[in-house]
Amino acid sequence: MIGADTPAASAEELRGGTRTVALVGFAGFQLLDVTGPHEVFSQAARLLQQDDSARPPPYRVIFCAPERGNIPCSSGLSLLCECAWRELPQVDTLLVVGGAGIWRACEDEALLSWLCARANQSRRFGSICTGAILLGHAGVLDGRRVTTHWKHTAELARLVPSARVASEAIFVQDGSLWTSAGVLAGMDMALAMVEQDWGKSLALEVARRLVMYQQRAGSAAQRSTALEAQAAAAEGRFRQLADWIPHHLAEDLSVPRLAARFDMSPRHFARCFREELGVTPAKFIEQLRFEAARQALGEGSASVEDVAGRCGFGCAETLRRVFQRRLGMGPSAYRRQAREGQHGTA
Repeated sequence: MIGADTPAASAEELRGGTRTVALVGFAGFQLLDVTGPHEVFSQAARLLQQDDSARPPPYRVIFCAPERGNIPCSSGLSLLCECAWRELPQVDTLLVVGGAGIWRACEDEALLSWLCARANQSRRFGSICTGAILLGHAGVLDGRRVTTHWKHTAELARLVPSARVASEAIFVQDGSLWTSAGVLAGMDMALAMVEQDWGKSLALEVARRLVMYQQRAGSAAQRSTALEAQAAAAEGRFRQLADWIPHHLAEDLSVPRLAARFDMSPRHFARCFREELGVTPAKFIEQLRFEAARQALGEGSASVEDVAGRCGFGCAETLRRVFQRRLGMGPSAYRRQAREGQHGTA
C-alpha cells in the first residue's frame, strides 16, 4: 500500500526536515513509475534513520489520484490511494507519473487546472516518463528544458513548441522542474534528488542497496545502439558480432578486420552488415564509441585523452571532432555542462 493515513504533514515533521513527495497518478498509470521512485526515497529514509530512530522520517511519499480507493495500473494491478489530489497538502516535491492512461488524464480539465496551480507551489515538481505530456497540457513546460520517453519526445515538442526537448537524456533538471524518460529513469532521477537533498554518499549507498548503477547520469542516452543492433540482428549472422563489439571498442574495428572474422570481402561484409542492421559498420561503431565516451565523461573523472583511448577514438582531437559534430561542443564542455546541470544536460 502506498499512501498516508493522515495526508497533512505535521509541524514536527517539517521542523525535523521531512520532505513530502507526492506521486500523482490516474487510472492506467505505469506501476514502476510510482514504485521505483517510492523505493528510492524510502530506502534513503531508512538509511538516514538507522543512527537516529527518533528523528522524523526524512521522506514521506504520498500516492494521489483523482479519487481515493484502488487505482488500476496499466498492467492490471492496483494501488490503494488514500489521498485524492484535491486533498493533497502542501508538498516538497510533486511528480506526475506516466502510463497508458495518460491520454485520458489529459482530457481531465480539473486535473490540468489543479496541476497548473500546484506545480510552482512546490520546491520542485516534474514528471516521470509520459507524465511530461500531462504537464505539457497543463501549460507548465513553456520555455523549459524537458525530456520524456524516447517514443514521445517528438510529440512533446509538438505539444509545447517553446520547450527545449532533450530527446536523448534520461532525466533533466531545469531549475525547480525535473523530468525523466521512461520507467527506470524515474529511479535515476529520484536518486539525483536524494543526492541534492542529503548528499552524494547517501545516494551512492541507496544505489548500492538497490543494486542500481552508481549512478547513471541524466546525460546518459535513453536508447542503446548495442541493444537495438542485437534486436535488429536477431538470429542473423551478425548477432554475435553486435554482442562482441561493445566490449572491444579500443581494438581495431576496421571493415577489413571485421570482414576477416567472417571470411568475407570488405565490400561484401559492409553490404550484408548494412542490410541486416540498417546502418553501415563505420556509423555503428562510431555511435557505440560515442555513447561509451559520453557515459564516461558524464559519470567519471578520467581525462579526455584517457576516455578517447579507452573508447577507441585514438586521441583527444578525434574525440573532440566527433563531439563537436554531434553535440556542437567539445568533450570538456560536455562534461562541465553535464555536471553543472545536476547530470541532466543532454
